[in-house]
Amino acid sequence: MNPPKVSDQDYIDFLIATPKVCSATEAARVQPEQPAAPAHDAFTRLLHRLEPDAAMLWREAAGQVERQGGVLVVDDSTLDKPYAKHIDLVQRHWSGKHHAVVEGINLITLLWTEGDRHVPVDYRLYDKAGDDLTKNDHFQALLETAHERGFVPECVVFDSWYGSLANLKRIAGWGWIWLTRLKANRLVNPDRSGLRAVARVHTDARGALVHLKGYGLIRLFKIVAPDGDIEWWASNDLQMSSWMRVRVAGYAWTIEHYHRGIKQYCGVERAQVRAARAQRNHIGLCLRAFLRLEWHCYHTGISWFEAKIAIIRPAIRAYLANPLYTLPATA
Repeated sequence: MNPPKVSDQDYIDFLIATPKVCSATEAARVQPEQPAAPAHDAFTRLLHRLEPDAAMLWREAAGQVERQGGVLVVDDSTLDKPYAKHIDLVQRHWSGKHHAVVEGINLITLLWTEGDRHVPVDYRLYDKAGDDLTKNDHFQALLETAHERGFVPECVVFDSWYGSLANLKRIAGWGWIWLTRLKANRLVNPDRSGLRAVARVHTDARGALVHLKGYGLIRLFKIVAPDGDIEWWASNDLQMSSWMRVRVAGYAWTIEHYHRGIKQYCGVERAQVRAARAQRNHIGLCLRAFLRLEWHCYHTGISWFEAKIAIIRPAIRAYLANPLYTLPATA
């Protein structure tokens, strides 16, 4: 059997460099001139040959994180596939970007951060039709794996979607602190006078101790935004201060920046393949490409945008020195 002409590193380098188009044909077109340069089918075979494995991401991310500290953030994002007709893994998911249910692939990520870093350490693709696993199943699997890998985070932050009693108890069982938003109808007992919805509890940004139904004592915070929107945050850290809540909740936004990074700079939504295996491999390779981009930007102090555009700036400079597309000379 002939050895493969391209490796996963070749595809990762292409993902980092390409400004927009993420196809096997484009990957072949931009290869350096060389004898027997790989054709587009070499990249197509790569995406179908590799075994999708989230553990490879961890092997590359392990050296970039501090397991004894930092914050673990769990959140999901819908990878837009608006024109998908025959693409595996595409289902109807809620999109925070569009504020609507759209066609796409749902990516659930476990991100480690200490405020400045954005390091994905694990991920899952939500495909209930294929594996019969819910988002909460993936949530627990991600954190169970993190616990086995020796993580002892300062806090675990996640959205109200993952705030089930089973999830809260699982995290507390490891002795970890959690912080999450609660839905307005979540039942608590603030003063031993009976259960009521958190929306009816008198508290403020400093927090108040209440008894969460089925769980136990938590600290509940009411946050009123300038536009009047109200959020209820909760933690099992009964001594958590308002300042600490603001700091840790701010880390939760780190994963939103990460979602933007993998979409805008690593082409995670742009795979021009149909098979589930190829889609899984493309997404995994995009996250590994992001690791390299994030590592470089953190140590050089530049933005992802600057790092990306620095790759194509020499090509633009060369074109300006010798423009190819001009109008014919007139008499």
